[in-house]
Amino acid sequence: MALSSATDSDGSIHSTFASRYVQESLPRFQIPSRSIPKDAAYQIISDELMLDGNPRLNLASFVTTWMEPECDKLIMQAINKNYVDMDEYPVTTELQNRCVNIIANLFNAPLGDGEEAVGVGTVGSSEAIMLAGLAFKRKWQNKRKAEGKPYDKPNIVTGANVQVCWEKFARYFEVELKEVKLKKDYYIMDPVKAVEMVDENTICVAAILGSTYNGEFEDVKLVNDLLIQKNKETGWDTPIHVDAASGGFIAPFLYPELEWDFRLPLVKSINVSGHKYGLVYAGIGWVIWRAKQDLPEELIFHINYLGADQPTFTLNFSKGASQIIAQYYQLIRLGFEGYRNIMGNCAANAKALSDGLVRTGRFNILSKEIGVPLVAFSLKDSSRHDEYEISDHLRRFGWIVPAYTMAPDAQEVKLLRVVVREDFNRSLAERLVHDIEKVLHELDTLPSKIAREVVASLVDGHPELKEVKDLGIDVTQFKSSAVFNEIVNSQKAVKAWKKFVAQKANRVC
Repeated sequence: MALSSATDSDGSIHSTFASRYVQESLPRFQIPSRSIPKDAAYQIISDELMLDGNPRLNLASFVTTWMEPECDKLIMQAINKNYVDMDEYPVTTELQNRCVNIIANLFNAPLGDGEEAVGVGTVGSSEAIMLAGLAFKRKWQNKRKAEGKPYDKPNIVTGANVQVCWEKFARYFEVELKEVKLKKDYYIMDPVKAVEMVDENTICVAAILGSTYNGEFEDVKLVNDLLIQKNKETGWDTPIHVDAASGGFIAPFLYPELEWDFRLPLVKSINVSGHKYGLVYAGIGWVIWRAKQDLPEELIFHINYLGADQPTFTLNFSKGASQIIAQYYQLIRLGFEGYRNIMGNCAANAKALSDGLVRTGRFNILSKEIGVPLVAFSLKDSSRHDEYEISDHLRRFGWIVPAYTMAPDAQEVKLLRVVVREDFNRSLAERLVHDIEKVLHELDTLPSKIAREVVASLVDGHPELKEVKDLGIDVTQFKSSAVFNEIVNSQKAVKAWKKFVAQKANRVC
């Protein structure tokens, strides 16, 4: 009797995990010579991606990690649209223009009834800042040329707490970055010092509405008032750009009386991240100019090879349309009321988290109640364990909480930061406090960081405490400290364990 044999290609029993493909390493350097089935490719990549962190528990990021299923559908429907093909996708272009107008009015741009705002969608605030910076540089250069003055040494004044994209702009486009250094207990740009640093080569002062480090809003109004006075005294016309990447979708809803936007006459452009508190997935930012004259015409390109004359002012060309559509969905779906409620919830949950951390008695809170809804905090006593150890231990619970140092000249301050997004609810805030308390308890039972380092040295046969000397610690004083007693006890424990292991070496245990 002939017996039938099953093969890999037999669809009735086919399984990716029964196939040869799970036995092969994935290519890392060269394209494979042969194809593999689509289900195998999907399964293998999906499995590897399981090792990524959970985006919802990534409390380091300001970027949106949840949207409604209806918006997810719109995104997938537009996933194959290239936004730059404006003639082919005129409705998508119209939606972008509507977003620009809505955001400009949200920022109190001086527009007449029915007047179109000046702005553009970008892939994020980094591109938006590059475009705004280029506009300032070109306007300054044109003015200097017309006056017959040198135009080869432009500079920009910021705080040392700016996001790295400002450093990129300065380096890529040859602009000197003049930073106002921070100091302990004052972690944002000092308006007085900033205006003092302004000179005839300053293309703009950049103020931040929501510092990356602790979420604090800088005093844009004071910068504006001081700069008006300096411009009057010097005859300059130095303007202001507001980096509202994080705070631009917060201040209009929670702090409507706060003057930071186009209500201030020297504010000429504002950037905001739609993919942060604009509540859209990563890949959308916006830059808005006060008026047409603030965007030099020579920076705008006109193309016609896609079917019609199209103005474009971006650093890249092709760009997905789905994030623009998603932004418009959020604006009309939520409206002012919805955004206000969501931002209010974020602020309330940030306050609850802050209060929970304060109740532990172990932390100083470095963030402010008026600002981006986040909690920045540092240990009151970091002599035994530091913020980096807390961050590392929290990963065992699934939480991604970054630890870092403040910007110059406050680098001695170490801190942790939790960004409270729309999908971070009160229950998660309470769970995080609980897990932090667990971590603190665990760390309290462990030798201190310095003790572990010195124990390692002692066990390796270096009784002279070389590491302690290298750290600049007085050895005599150190030997009389509680930490040294801890080291001695730890060394005794190591020796006892080695003796125990030696005794048990020939036995089953």
